[in-house]
Amino acid sequence: MSEKRIAAVVLAAGQGKRMGTDTAKQFLLLDGKPVLYYALNAFEGSEVDTVVLVTGQDEAEYCKKEIVDFYGFKKVKAIVTGGKERYHSVANGLRALKQLPGETGVVMIHDGARPFVTAEMIRELAEETRVHKACVIGTPVKDTIKIADEVGFCAQTPPRNRVWAVQTPQSFEFRLVGDAYEKLMEEEQELIAQGIQITDDAMVVEYMTETRVRLVEGNYTNIKLTTPEDMVIAEAFLQKTKK
Repeated sequence: MSEKRIAAVVLAAGQGKRMGTDTAKQFLLLDGKPVLYYALNAFEGSEVDTVVLVTGQDEAEYCKKEIVDFYGFKKVKAIVTGGKERYHSVANGLRALKQLPGETGVVMIHDGARPFVTAEMIRELAEETRVHKACVIGTPVKDTIKIADEVGFCAQTPPRNRVWAVQTPQSFEFRLVGDAYEKLMEEEQELIAQGIQITDDAMVVEYMTETRVRLVEGNYTNIKLTTPEDMVIAEAFLQKTKK
């Protein structure tokens, strides 16, 4: 696997309704640059060889001209449009990656609204994926977590040292996650009928294969920008790095 390329699928197709702006969150300016710039820049400066960028239906040309070309991101080899749900967008990205020349060994799937991924996280994930085939980056939770019942009462309190907040990138052997997503697409309607909601890539691998997913400890700064308050925190992180 080590002789094959390392690729990344970066998702920038979300609308970000909770941000409360007309502009999609991945295009909001953070210290004068689009949020999406920071994730792409991290992969550009890492050992990743190829990036597939997944955008909204009407945003591919904007991303190419105003972000990829403008900032000179040479590793972005394809820009494709996403789908209705996040998992549709990932599937589109994986299919586009499969069409590119050469063979992919490891693929990382990352939310473009997480600007603080680092080359060190990417390096560690690549190493772990070569061993375990499926890895997600995350952090042990700081708060006590309660599991609610159907009417809003506490039903369970899991041990805090066993609970993680999962982030992206999530990293996989390419063939493993590609096959898992194709199987998901085939069984999508059945899962919907069962009320199963697919919320991350690890869940796809867990449901569609027998592969266990390895947790890799990352950084609490690797936040996803979802609400206006997150933008304030992100600006503070950036200012701290400049000191």
